This record gives sequence, C-alpha cells and structure tokens, in this order.
Amino acid sequence: MINKKLNVALVGLRFGGAFVSIWYDHPDVERLGVCDFDANLTKEFVKRYPKLKVYGSLDEILEDGSIDAVHLVTCIPDHAEQTVAVLNSGKHCACTVPMATTLQGIRDICAAVRRNQKKYMMMETTLYTYHFRYVRKLIESGEFGRVQFLRGSHYQDMEHWPLYWNGLPPFWYGTHALGPLVALSESRVERVSCLGSGTMRKEHMTTYGNPFPIETVHLRFANGLAGEATRSLFETARMYKEGLAVYGSLMSFEWGFEDHDLPYITKLLVDDKKGQWDGRGTPARYEQIEMPNDYSDLPEVLWKYTVGSDRYDATNPQESLKTGAGAGHHGSHAHLVHEFVSSIIEDRRPWIDEELSGNITAAGICAHESALRDGEWITVPRF
Repeated sequence: MINKKLNVALVGLRFGGAFVSIWYDHPDVERLGVCDFDANLTKEFVKRYPKLKVYGSLDEILEDGSIDAVHLVTCIPDHAEQTVAVLNSGKHCACTVPMATTLQGIRDICAAVRRNQKKYMMMETTLYTYHFRYVRKLIESGEFGRVQFLRGSHYQDMEHWPLYWNGLPPFWYGTHALGPLVALSESRVERVSCLGSGTMRKEHMTTYGNPFPIETVHLRFANGLAGEATRSLFETARMYKEGLAVYGSLMSFEWGFEDHDLPYITKLLVDDKKGQWDGRGTPARYEQIEMPNDYSDLPEVLWKYTVGSDRYDATNPQESLKTGAGAGHHGSHAHLVHEFVSSIIEDRRPWIDEELSGNITAAGICAHESALRDGEWITVPRF
C-alpha cells in the first residue's frame, strides 16, 4: 500500500468490465491494473481509462510485488486454483461467485487465507442488492416480527454461453439463490435435501455428467429455521430472476415475477385496541413498493454507481439517488468493492469472508450431491 492506498489488479473484463470504473474512482485505490485474454477488449478499456496498467497474464500480476489485491472475474472452474495462487503470492483476493465447485476447493481457499493471513471475499451481488438491504433493515427493526421461513430462486438460461457452462449442475452456481437466505437467517446451513428434476439433452450431459436442468433444495439452518431454493440453468422456460422471499410473523417480502419487477410487502392488520384480531384468521394487506437506495456507507464519488451513472444527476444528487434502479445487479457493485477495500484498509475480515462464502457455496455443492442421491439429507461441512 502507498499512503494507505491500494494497488489492485482486475482479471477478466467481460463481466469484470462493469467494475473497472468503480475501482478506478475509489478514493482508496492508487492504481488499477487489468488483464484479459481478449487484447481488443483490453484496448477499449485503456482508451477510456488511460492510466490503467495492462498485464499479460495472472502470473505476471502475481509476480508484481507492488500489487496488494486481485479481483478475479474468471471462469467458474478456475476460481479455487486461482484464488489459492493469489493468496499464496501474498495478495488479498476478491473473487466472483462461486467460491469453488468442490468442497476440497473451499478447504484449500480457507487454508490459504489462514496460512497467508490475507483477506478473501466472495463478491456475491445478492448480499448488497436494494432488496437484501431493505429486508435486512426491516428485520433488524422488528417490523417482520419473527422470521418464519426463507425462500430463494435463480432462474437463468445458459444456452449458448461459453463451453464451461455446458450442463453445469444448477446449484454449483447457486449462490445468488442461497446467499441471502444464509445471511438473513443469521445462522448457517447445517443440512440439505435436494431433488433434481426434468431431462437434459445429451450434449448438455457431456461436461459434468449432470442430468438435471433444474434443482430444488430444502435447507435446515443451525438455529432451527428452514428454507428452500430453486435453481434452473437449462431447458426451462422462465423469465430471468434472482429471487428472495422472507416470511415473518407480522410482515412478509416477496420479489416480483421478473428480476426488475417491484417486490410485494404483506402486512397483518392487527386490532390496535386488543393487540389481536378476534375474527377467523388475521386479515392482511399487500402492496408493491419502491425500495430505497441505501448508499450512506459509500464514499460520495461512488454514489452514482448505485443507480447507474446515466441516471445520476450531480446537480441534484439526492433526488436522483432516492430509489434503487438501473445499476448493475441492483446497486450492489459499488458496495462490494468498497467492503473489500475497507476490510484491507481497516485490517478486518470482509463481511463475506471465507467462512460465510464457504457455507453458501458448500450448501450448493452438497445440494447437487443430494439430488444425485434422490434427495438424501447431507450434512454441510463447517469451514
């Protein structure tokens, strides 16, 4: 670090390109380097951000002693090996989801974090969306009453994506459906039982031997709560959505039908005088709500990235920042970068550290294993 400012390298500019401007503008980042196998794509970013340092490979980054941290936005099968390499080189590591595709991969990362005393953070977007942050505040305020049940979903069609996606087991990439449930439970997934369903075309079964286009898992948390999640990847006609539902004793929250639809809030209508309803059942009312944009914990220069820079009006920031809309993965990108940077500067564990990341990821790995065993309950190891 230079005067408590970080030198960072970002690897992967396809999806990773969405983070370049955030890293570039972060007040605690001194210098940003980038690396991608597509030289033409790299040139496009250098045109827009001329101070970027270009690296030819991840190995070149690992050999550069001036780099403090690496953000990996690379292919899923490479995450575990690359993360361990980054940590073993003495650098902090943030990595896109999932953490790994095997339990051993998770163990290897946890061991590398502790052996090298470096920070690791899984960049799980759903843990910083407008939806998640809004629900968490309502739960903390007591407005939900007692949380009774949690439900997650992630529907996405990966047809014609890069080859490593071909036939991927749904819950190997299940962190968007599982992450919010684990975090809001304030516990950890202890056991899972999962059923796979449907049939896959033969060409989708060649890479991983996965027979299921869609999987649904039941979750038992260590604190006694239960939840369920559904994940589809192929041959399932459904609009894209990363969904979250939380059912409480006084209030419930349910994501809309599509990813950008407004969510529904349902509230019980209780007799104020008696504190209860004396009819049969308890009446309830629901409404679709605009979620607030919570950007108060970010440096001001990053505020615009919570709504999308094209929506941000610097002459009237408070008005343009009021509601969450338009930014990448529902406003989460800037929060992810800032949390990782802050954990290094403040020398503390990132919130989505190797333990939380490990439980979320392992729950998905164990879910697929359960599906292959016709729903057998499987204990999720602790990390």
